[in-house]
Amino acid sequence: MENKRDYYEVLGVSKTATADEIKKAYRKIAIKYHPDKNPGNKEAEEKFKEAAEAYDVLSNAEKRQKYDQYGPSLGPQGFPGGGYSYGGGMSMEDIFSQFGDIFGDINFGGFGSAAGGRRSRQRQRRGSDLRIRVKLSLEDIANGVTKTLKIPTYVACDHCKGTGAKDGVAFATCSTCHGTGTINRVQNTMFGAMQSTAVCPDCEGTGKTISEYCAYCRGEGVEKKDVQVSFTIPGGVEDGQVLTLRGKGNAPRHGGVNGDLLIVIEEIKHPELIRDGADVIYNLMLDFPTAALGGSVEVPTITGRARLKIAPGTQPGKVLRLRGKGVPNQQTGNRGDELINVMVYVPEKLTPEQQATIENMKGAPNMSPDENERNRIFSNLKHIFE
Repeated sequence: MENKRDYYEVLGVSKTATADEIKKAYRKIAIKYHPDKNPGNKEAEEKFKEAAEAYDVLSNAEKRQKYDQYGPSLGPQGFPGGGYSYGGGMSMEDIFSQFGDIFGDINFGGFGSAAGGRRSRQRQRRGSDLRIRVKLSLEDIANGVTKTLKIPTYVACDHCKGTGAKDGVAFATCSTCHGTGTINRVQNTMFGAMQSTAVCPDCEGTGKTISEYCAYCRGEGVEKKDVQVSFTIPGGVEDGQVLTLRGKGNAPRHGGVNGDLLIVIEEIKHPELIRDGADVIYNLMLDFPTAALGGSVEVPTITGRARLKIAPGTQPGKVLRLRGKGVPNQQTGNRGDELINVMVYVPEKLTPEQQATIENMKGAPNMSPDENERNRIFSNLKHIFE
């Protein structure tokens, strides 16, 4: 896996930086390494992309939370099985589409102006994201699962190819920007007149407007359909975790790039097992004779039931371990264990025969623990209360 710099380090901010501080830091770096200011400079272009990738993650609260949890070791395409990412692997088109407004009004004084003008005019609209909740059993989480769902989604109109114009060709030159896609503004400052360029508000940077609307979508360029989407959820995901499926969200009005599909994981509680990270826990209640004399018991696991040997003299609070019976760790891929907390049941009521038997056992020298044994038992029980 490719090693990447920490995103906070890329933007030069602390891990406690506010959203505004992150935006300002990104704007500063984006302007410094903007391709129009550094034509033909591959190193500057890579730094420009790196900064955009970092901003894509840290400017989004959910992505930032996951990044803070798992760190740069996952990074783009970090979830096993592919298809999901924090936001990396961004193309120049993605960057200008999503973040062009942050530096799109800067006049770089002639550096690559033709290329910059084309980017400004061709900046694509982006559709809205879709969010769905997917319920998973502990078995699904342990093994990973492939889901196929029908999701109501706005898709590009077939009749106008998503443009909103009749047959996809009924356009006219924008009268506001005269087809350039941009408008120039001049502002007087203490340093003299400053010129800035902004996207034309009437044509949204396309340089053209619709002269006749599509009759099928009424000029919206989109229509709602049930779209079948298949995706694989890797093993080890957690309740509340959000996975991102790029480009599977809503199509934008009048053409552009689709939004993303956000998959929110909802873990269904297991009736007997308790999940603790990559491990699972089972609380085993033994009867006194089995704890004292030993034997074997059946315990539930994620994959079914397993037989477990109980050693004679097993104490309450002892933890038995079934290795590899947990769920995968997302960072390492290693599977956790099943931890079995042993508890011993003491009956509240005894028959006269049982009571007499236990009374006879009282005086035996090995029936009462000494100081060291008491300390050991309490030490074993301590983890239950913690």
